[in-house]
Formats: sequence, C-alpha cells, structure tokens
Amino acid sequence: MPKDIVPKEALDWFKRKGIEPGFDYRDVWREEHSNAFTVAKMLNADLLVEVKQLVEGAIESGQTFEQFRDVLKPLLVKSGWWGIQTMVDPLTGDDKPVQLGSEGRIKTIYRTNMRTARAAGQWERIERTKRALPYLLYQLGPSMEHRIDHANWKGTLLPVDHEWWTNHMPPNGWGCKCWIRQVSRVEAEKLTNENKVTTTAPEGGTKQWVNKRTGEVEVLPEGIEPGWNYNPGKGRQQALQDDLIKKEIKMRQTLSNGV
Repeated sequence: MPKDIVPKEALDWFKRKGIEPGFDYRDVWREEHSNAFTVAKMLNADLLVEVKQLVEGAIESGQTFEQFRDVLKPLLVKSGWWGIQTMVDPLTGDDKPVQLGSEGRIKTIYRTNMRTARAAGQWERIERTKRALPYLLYQLGPSMEHRIDHANWKGTLLPVDHEWWTNHMPPNGWGCKCWIRQVSRVEAEKLTNENKVTTTAPEGGTKQWVNKRTGEVEVLPEGIEPGWNYNPGKGRQQALQDDLIKKEIKMRQTLSNGV
C-alpha cells in the first residue's frame, strides 16, 4: 500500500483501538475488532502492544508487506512467539499444539489490519461526503480468482444509507480484495441509463453458522465469511454500545448477588 494513498482516517481509526488478548480468532468477534487490536494466541499484553505499534507504523508510512515482515519477524522470534508450540486453551483448559508466528501469520496480520483500517477510514469519508456523493458502487479487486457471490455483486449501485452496506462493505472474507467507489448522483444516473449497474440489492440466501467458542448461532448472508459480516466504519459505535450493555448487565447481576 503506497504511502500516498493511505487515508488519514484509516490511521486515526486504528490509533483509537485498544488491545484485547484472545486465544482463538473467534474470541474477539466482529464489531469488537473496531475497538480492539488482537492476534489469536498472543496472550502477552506487552507483546500485543508492541505488535499494534508496528502495525500502526506500517499504516502511517505505507509499508509494503515485505517491509512490515522484516520488522515484525525478529520481534516475534526474539519474544519466543514463533513456530508450533503447546499452549493451554483458557476456555477448555486443554493443552493444544498451536501455530504461533510464521510467514503466513504475519501476512494475515498485515493484510487484515491494512484492509479493515482502510475500509473504516473510507466509511468515515463516505459519511462526511455523502451529500455530494450519495451512492456506492461495488467493485472487484485484483485477485486472480473471485468468490462467485462477490463476482455477482460487481456493479451493484446503492445509496450510501442502504442497509445492504451494513453487512457487505468490503472486505467480506479472508483475503477479500473487493472495494467500493463513491459516485455522484449524476454519474449514478449515467451508469443506470447505460445499463452498466444493478440498482437493487442482490437477493442472496442466508446460512447458519455456530461459533463453537461461545455457542452463539449467527445467520450470515451467502458470500460473507464468518466474522466479516459487519462494516468496520459502523462497527465501532455498535461495539461501544454492546460493551456498555454488557457492563450494565454485569453490574446489575453483581448488585443483585450482593443484596
């Protein structure tokens, strides 16, 4: 990601994150990622803080993956967070062989955080400029192969405030490179008249998915991978509200038990 196209909003969004250690990627879920930086199985909070700072630096300076890897790998190796090791799963108490640091894990950390930060930053700009540019157009990224559903969504043109963008704002899965382009009313009318776009939300089916870490059952739109059915830009506000509700419930339970 070249430095000249790294949006300031993306960096600001990432800087506002805290940290949340988690053993499994399903332990920190969906909108929670909008407020907390996490790396699965990185339970050392000090190391997690250091890694977050490196990701922040990569976003700010527009580092390539290779540049980021060359900085992060020595830190992980020195910290002992590398290779396959045995860890205790805090949820079950079982010893498990787990993959810690690797070239693949570093690539996942880089790509996931770069893309979600960029999407969140873009959404902030969309909300700020939607009076002048009130439509969004779904576009495919540079992947050699595309998911069938994502390919079918190409050319979908909908208003910024359409509910479809709540679950379909890219990225929509691991490695997804889809993106959206914001367009004016005049351009939207031109594209519509030329039959180059679809102006109704795609009617896809849904599927049930069980988070085996929590037991929760989610209904996902077809084409959206588990954990990606949220809009990073909208997610922060929703996560804060959910966190407040959880704290209020816990406080009431504590007060009730104390009476």
